Amino acid sequence: MIFQLILAALLGGCIGLEREYRHKPAGFRTYLLVSLGSALFTILSRQLLNFAGGPGIDPTRIAAQVVTGIGFIGAGVIFRHEGKTEGITTAAGLWVAAAIGMAVASNYYFIAIVSAFIVVILFPISRKLISLFFKKEDAEKEM
Repeated sequence: MIFQLILAALLGGCIGLEREYRHKPAGFRTYLLVSLGSALFTILSRQLLNFAGGPGIDPTRIAAQVVTGIGFIGAGVIFRHEGKTEGITTAAGLWVAAAIGMAVASNYYFIAIVSAFIVVILFPISRKLISLFFKKEDAEKEM
């Protein structure tokens, strides 16, 4: 379980480092805590089932509440500024960080590591692709 907590924190922290580098509202500590917290809740859910299992004990209820809680946090980072909606990518990133923490705590290490890698790579690559696409589109409008 300690390994799972450390791995979840490291993976969330990796995503957070990229966001911190880009000066986004949620950075290293936020992503680390979201991933760690979701892993901890998932571990506790499994342990409660092991110790108090029986009729009426449903470990998925805690997981469902993690998703709800992350939705609440995500909603807090979305705002409107000068006619634009900002923070949606941050909210989605926090949502994925929570899923990564839950995957680690559910013994799905490979899928959690691959998912974190995809997110860390996706942020800068998508930024470049969007920049190239819109620069080309803007050039075509000027013609």
